[in-house]
Amino acid sequence: MSDAGGDGAGRDRPVVGVTAYASRARWGVWDLQACILPQTYVESVVHGGGIPVILPPLPGLVEAVLPRLDALVVAGGPDVDPARYGAEPGPDTQPPDLLRDAAETELLAAATALGMPVLGICRGMQLMNVVRGGTLAQHLPDVVGTDEHCPTPGRYARHDVQLVAGTRLATALGDSPELSVPTYHHQGIGEVGAGLVVGAVAPDGVVEAVEDPTLPFWLGVQWHPEAGQDRSLFRALVAAAVAARQVGARQVGGR
Repeated sequence: MSDAGGDGAGRDRPVVGVTAYASRARWGVWDLQACILPQTYVESVVHGGGIPVILPPLPGLVEAVLPRLDALVVAGGPDVDPARYGAEPGPDTQPPDLLRDAAETELLAAATALGMPVLGICRGMQLMNVVRGGTLAQHLPDVVGTDEHCPTPGRYARHDVQLVAGTRLATALGDSPELSVPTYHHQGIGEVGAGLVVGAVAPDGVVEAVEDPTLPFWLGVQWHPEAGQDRSLFRALVAAAVAARQVGARQVGGR
């Protein structure tokens, strides 16, 4: 992260909070519960022009940090508790992380109220849909008949997505009609949440992105942009944070 600037150049870079896992981890001689996040998220925020800050899953507390941030990334992870969208867990649904569900739900509510740019990735997009009253398909192979979205445990697959013209997602990705993306998920969106529009779909019909067109930048994607080489979405998030900061400065200066 040396390009963040020991010479002060990094002081003007937007600060981007990224939600983290609370999970058992091993390093050196230790085997302990830890707050962790794949390094690819950190690197993607840096390459996108931001300064990453890792947010632990602390409901009732972590959302208080949002006024000190410029943007939020809700990262991937385990399945959202089906109780949050009025369903019973299916046989292939993972045990829920209730603390993380609660913390990220509170973060999304607070970030939305602040008008903060938000990018949801995989589970993050699914939770964004759930907080808007949408539902999830708990096991995609039961819906689409294949495991194309997550064929090999612990390895990303790739498939194409069709972008919807005119969406913020299409603009962020250069208005290309089709994109090959890294994928690793066994769940997906069922019913789309209130106020959201679909930004991309897979060839099998699975929703691959949603966004709220009434907000400056409130976008979720089902794939894993942090696992690929294209940092366009992170650059778009940081650009939205810069724009929001400039609007805030103009409003303060005009008082």
